Amino acid sequence: MIAFWIAAAGLSAVVAALMLRGAARASLGVSDDASLAVHRRQLSEIDDLAERGLLADAELKGARAEAGRRLLAAADHQAPWPPANPRLRPLVLALAAAAPLLAVGLYGLVGAPGLADQPFLKRVAEWRNTDPAQLEPRKIAAVLEQIAVQRPTDPEPLKNLALARMAAGDATGASQALRRAVILAPDRADLWVGLGETFVADGQGEIGTDARKAFAEALKRDPKNVSARYHLGLARIADGDVQGGLADWKALLADLPQNDPRRMGFGHQIAQVQADGGLRAEAAPTGQPAEAEGSNVEGFIRGMVASLAAKLEANPDDPDGWIKLTRAYAVLGDAGRRDATLAKAQARYKDQPKVLAALRQAAQTPAQGTPAQKAQP
Repeated sequence: MIAFWIAAAGLSAVVAALMLRGAARASLGVSDDASLAVHRRQLSEIDDLAERGLLADAELKGARAEAGRRLLAAADHQAPWPPANPRLRPLVLALAAAAPLLAVGLYGLVGAPGLADQPFLKRVAEWRNTDPAQLEPRKIAAVLEQIAVQRPTDPEPLKNLALARMAAGDATGASQALRRAVILAPDRADLWVGLGETFVADGQGEIGTDARKAFAEALKRDPKNVSARYHLGLARIADGDVQGGLADWKALLADLPQNDPRRMGFGHQIAQVQADGGLRAEAAPTGQPAEAEGSNVEGFIRGMVASLAAKLEANPDDPDGWIKLTRAYAVLGDAGRRDATLAKAQARYKDQPKVLAALRQAAQTPAQGTPAQKAQP
């Protein structure tokens, strides 16, 4: 703090000196016209040429006359700085002295001169001794980053750091942490999966080249990994290989345990892709009549909602997704799932008032029902 005040006082003194110097120059009518200096230099050069015998007498007289004429013309058009009123000099001096005093007074009123310094490392140490439930994701990430520095050979703090950064909305920072983690532990499939998921989040849902490489590395170490198989199948579908992607997804669905809560949503997503890809016949046994139009629409709507729910299960750090899912259940009139989704999202984003307000508004959306529900008396 003392160094700050010394620097501020020195800066104020320099500014005041410059102001007084300008006022003094103005009072003397000092003017620096560059054009006059040029013409004077030309006269000097003409005299130099004459002394060296490079100009004849006739040429010398003509050159000197022309240079003198230009000098007089420039002097006539010169606009000197108007001389300052000497009576204003005390006022300038008073203003120069009052400026730092006024700054000090304002700082004393609106500032906090008695507040102690708060170095970042000191604040991180305080956050480290605080209950994590009371910290926002950004502060948790700062604590985990310090722990990762203290444990440079342990990938676990980096994995947790990536989770905290994802919760804070920093997908790029999360991927940087996981890049360091896979270097430390290249045989861990969960780290490669996490890295791929951060790439997907950073790409706004697009499964790019880096994400595919990360998921492929995960499958080399864990061929049954659910997230890696799901995303690579989705990548094949996005590339236009719908049947190949669906084959991968169906194999994944068959490997999921019967009591796995992801089965229902994942099955609906497979059905939705089949419908969108013109593969509806595969969804029903051969020889059975086609479903009624209302039932198709209802299945399509519920499939979309189930698909969104499955995506949130795989990547829950998506506040917009939770808002959309809550609104979808409210529109469908499914109060049970709406309330469960709302409670889960509120617990995840309890420190983000804007998200909570949007969630409550989505939950209050009037129910419209599906075509089958509307057809009922």
